[in-house]
Amino acid sequence: MSDHISGPRALANPIADITDLYAFPSPDEPGRLVLVMDTLPFAKPSDAFSEGLIYRFRVRALTPTGDAAAAPFAPSDHEWRFDVVFDPPDRSDDDSFSQMGSVTTPAGDAVSFSVNDEGGGSGHGVRVFAGVRWDPFILDAPAALKTIATGSLAFTEPGHIFMDGKNVLGLVLEIDRELLGDTTIVGVIGETLTRGVFNVRIERVGRPEVKNMLLAPKQFDPVNTDIEVRDLYNMEDGFHLEDGYLSAYRARLDANLAFWDGLDGTVDWPPVDGRHPLTELVLADYLVVDLDKPYQESGSFLEIELAARQGREHVTSGGRTINDDMMDTFFTTFINAGNGPRIRDGVDASSRPASRTFPYLSPPNPNPPEKPEHH
Repeated sequence: MSDHISGPRALANPIADITDLYAFPSPDEPGRLVLVMDTLPFAKPSDAFSEGLIYRFRVRALTPTGDAAAAPFAPSDHEWRFDVVFDPPDRSDDDSFSQMGSVTTPAGDAVSFSVNDEGGGSGHGVRVFAGVRWDPFILDAPAALKTIATGSLAFTEPGHIFMDGKNVLGLVLEIDRELLGDTTIVGVIGETLTRGVFNVRIERVGRPEVKNMLLAPKQFDPVNTDIEVRDLYNMEDGFHLEDGYLSAYRARLDANLAFWDGLDGTVDWPPVDGRHPLTELVLADYLVVDLDKPYQESGSFLEIELAARQGREHVTSGGRTINDDMMDTFFTTFINAGNGPRIRDGVDASSRPASRTFPYLSPPNPNPPEKPEHH
């Protein structure tokens, strides 16, 4: 699930729906940061990117707060922004198409490229690819939803990837570290916005499953039982949440994080002054990447944030890699805080793993499964 269909607006406008965000040091190009944003769940090989959207990567330097009760890091005001836009597709009679795109760097330089060109485009310290790719899904989503519905862990061995073989529209940036100055630890957010004179944020993603697993369930929230908060959350600036809805987000996270913690019958995250101790960490919703650390295929997700909270030095590059089975880390962290056995959903890898070379995402399924009907 990750961030697929993460709210009513995403369901109504799937072209703008961000399914996943990844950020990690390049495995084969030292000194480069890889940013990946996948959109459009159940994409078909004939699907093009929207000329009506801005696909945006936002990067900010982070400073440790040293406060275990607060978010582990504070983002700087300065931002490096990479905006990707597309021309209308030029379609042929056989439903094939050609499409051009362009990425603008923080310095204002533009790099053009052709959609579905494996080589992508490069220049000004940036390499870019965009095209239909295999959805690198690593989660038994129905079992996770059954867990929420029943209040009991519903994972099986083996688990099953929901509609395995579906595609997404993948967007990959590989950027020279020099573009980010001399900063070491950065926060990364992916967004889709309307394109034009007035830009409206449709979706934004930092960490996976914040919206679908931690904000979507309403039944445990004693304050906002009937409120769908995900669209409100999507419209927020991930680096600076406004005060207006913060209490609603906090109430929902306090309740849902307590639900996950209680699934094993023990409380590993006791409340502090009535609040769940991880609520502020979750609300600081961006991937945290250490640019000085090398690529590590697995085990880096949440490691930097949890290390900062525990007052120890982190040992990985953090962020999120494409092949990392980070949902097991997600479940283990929130259910037993790492004090018990690893909580597995029975799915350990994508059925078509990503490569370690550009453009990383695997080629698409030419005959993907049909999108299920919603009623």
